[in-house]
Amino acid sequence: MILDFSFYLFIAVVFTGLVWLIDIWILAPKRNEVIQATSQIHQGVEVSRKGSEPVIVEYSKSFFPVLLIVFLLRGFIVEPFRIPSGSMLPSLYIGDFILVNKFAYGIKLPVLNKKIFELGEPERGDIVVFRYPRDPNLDYIKRVIGLPGDHIAYYNKVLYVNDKPVERKFIGQYKGPGQTFANEYSEKLNETGHSMLLLPAKPNNLQGEYIVPEGMYFVMGDNRDNSNDSRVWGPVPEDNLLGKAFMIWMHYSDEWHLDRIGTIIK
Repeated sequence: MILDFSFYLFIAVVFTGLVWLIDIWILAPKRNEVIQATSQIHQGVEVSRKGSEPVIVEYSKSFFPVLLIVFLLRGFIVEPFRIPSGSMLPSLYIGDFILVNKFAYGIKLPVLNKKIFELGEPERGDIVVFRYPRDPNLDYIKRVIGLPGDHIAYYNKVLYVNDKPVERKFIGQYKGPGQTFANEYSEKLNETGHSMLLLPAKPNNLQGEYIVPEGMYFVMGDNRDNSNDSRVWGPVPEDNLLGKAFMIWMHYSDEWHLDRIGTIIK
């Protein structure tokens, strides 16, 4: 069990819900008995004091519905994340706030992260958020390159999937934020395609071949020469997947970038 925000949100939901139930079953009936047993005229002020809800009950009843809705939305439908690094440039900028579809690859129990219903599987080209295999307390975001059983090779900055080089075309020098002296390419892992970066002056130290085991996925950053990914620490277990990124809902780093709002992630 990971002690992250979802865990503490779950604890808050359980606590406020229990307080509310205890009030309904035990405390409220006792307050009503006090009210009924007290004279309406002689102890009118006292009735108001004794019949009032404790502060903890009042706050629990106010916060429980809100916390429950947030917990269900984050756990089963959509969860927000912020991009902290440039490993996914040019697709995602540092400071992008993204939305992640939590049921794209099946419905999982929040906190326990155990799948209870199969709804789909990751495809090549998907951008996924997952728990870092070496430290599950950290969330990473990368692009799916290899599926279970795939043969992945990366030599001289050329990506091969099942012994075939992935189609790519040179676009030009990258002029966006977060990275200098980079060349931008279009790459086609699926029908949609996406952009990626290479640093011509940086030597390629991440070369090799990999067979993706069953139940795992090989992932890489779009900023290929500036990404800590499966080339370093291996494939991602399916159980670590949190969902599929699908939209940028806000951007803020040093300043607001309103043009990023509503961008569909591909």
